[in-house]
Amino acid sequence: MQLSKNRLLRLLALLFAFSLVAAACGGDDDGDDAAETQTTEAMAEEEEMAEEEEMVDEEEMADDEPEEEAGGLSQDVIEQASQEDEMAEEEEVVDEEEMMEVDRSTIEGIFAEAESRRAKVVERLTAGIESGDFGVGDDNILRGPEGFTIDLNECPDDWSNTEGITDTEIRIGQTGPQSGTLALYGNARLGWQTYLGHVNSEGGIAGRNVVMKSYDDAYVAAQTIEFVDELIENDNVFSIHTLGSPNTLAVYGTLNAECIPQPFVWTGHPAWGDPEVHPWTTGSILSYSTESVLWGNWIKENLAGELPVRVAGLVMDNDFGLAYELGFEDYAHNNPDVVSEFIPVRHDPASPTITNEITTIAAGDPDVYISMTAGNACLLAIQEVAASGLKEELSAAFTPSVCKAPASWISPAGDDGDGWYIVGGGVKDTTDPVLIEGDAFIQFVRASLEANDLDPDIAMFGNGYMIGYPYIEALRIAAELPDGLNRTNFILSVRAIDIHHPIFLDGITFAMNGNADAFPIEGTDFSQYDSSTHSWIVSNVIDVNGASGNCVWDKDDGGCR
Repeated sequence: MQLSKNRLLRLLALLFAFSLVAAACGGDDDGDDAAETQTTEAMAEEEEMAEEEEMVDEEEMADDEPEEEAGGLSQDVIEQASQEDEMAEEEEVVDEEEMMEVDRSTIEGIFAEAESRRAKVVERLTAGIESGDFGVGDDNILRGPEGFTIDLNECPDDWSNTEGITDTEIRIGQTGPQSGTLALYGNARLGWQTYLGHVNSEGGIAGRNVVMKSYDDAYVAAQTIEFVDELIENDNVFSIHTLGSPNTLAVYGTLNAECIPQPFVWTGHPAWGDPEVHPWTTGSILSYSTESVLWGNWIKENLAGELPVRVAGLVMDNDFGLAYELGFEDYAHNNPDVVSEFIPVRHDPASPTITNEITTIAAGDPDVYISMTAGNACLLAIQEVAASGLKEELSAAFTPSVCKAPASWISPAGDDGDGWYIVGGGVKDTTDPVLIEGDAFIQFVRASLEANDLDPDIAMFGNGYMIGYPYIEALRIAAELPDGLNRTNFILSVRAIDIHHPIFLDGITFAMNGNADAFPIEGTDFSQYDSSTHSWIVSNVIDVNGASGNCVWDKDDGGCR
């Protein structure tokens, strides 16, 4: 509306000037000269007035624009997204799907859509490479979308752009817990390998099989460092995937210095949104900083009559838990009208019990409880919160997005899990009875797992497809670019990815855009657990793709900067 108003002012100014010219046309030469001078001055004055008003209007519009939050979505962005008209959003989704002739009711339709979306990314990147805007220049600098750059001159002298690629194979490395307190997450590796088996049976990537070399780091960062060195020095892999915030933080400096792709790590730490200092590393799930703000926004909207409230959090005592703690602490500090006090209580990641910690939390008499932890501690928290009598006193209790799988982290608690809330990050549960009946990709996942002697009712197997799907899409895109599959084309493909990820709820975008958008997921569901159906009941889905600010992580200076 503001721009239309400014154009109208300029038009009026021109008409006014023309009217002065017309009025002066019947006079003598001196009158003509005077009229021309007046006309010119009038036009200049009106133009200047219009420009000044446009500048004011633009400043007012800029003031209205919500600022980006480093490492995640800002409160203003989330509140605006929550208030958008749902009917308009649904119509927009339908229109986009009709334009693309999307059919997600069959696995064939899902794969056809994937091919179409890949082709658009290939077209964009190829055009940039051929024009010289993207790709590796004569100065040995890789350039990509929105100012994305990597100086390859800083890579090791023996660095190879095609390391890990043979005539028949693409070797990728992986570390994660297959033993220890978070061993259950290691099942994702098996699901991912099952998906690789399907891809290889269909011809692989450019005629090459994708093979995975995996190590058990037991969620111990020192072990991750050791195995990443092994993958680099002896296994000569093309790229490396890691699981866990402490583990990834321990090695992402090394992998970026070695110029080795580390995309779609399975952790929501905001540090992965750093395309300038750590360009070879990206995340794959909702940022924990965003999740923290979403908890606060839910409290603000749903407990309005009780505000401000006391909030207690059970925090895993490591870099993972710290990201949650810093995120919510920042929200509480900025919103004292919503959170009167935030009480974080930390627990040892290796401890088999959390009874003492929950007892401490209950003594603080909180109104809201949030688990800021992972693995078995999520299940224990549900059980201990109920056993302590705290659940009956709470206005709301949240379990984290990383513990969304009901069969693993909530269903074993029986009725104690009923009514718990989650900011779920939009991820589908492959064991959800409703999805099993009506979701074509979930049916494909479960059939593939069963055909490979894996229990489809273990949700962590399904999470392997969540990680593996975008990995394969990026490899396929890279293989279609000029010069084919190599590390630089692969990271360009990752940084420009724009797909429908079928393990995420419809309406959740999976996309990045160079330095302008470093987070592939910026949407979520708000859900509540129903113990009678063993499933999450979705109450709302929001998505604000591209609205998160980048994050250079510095935990000693409060987190993102």
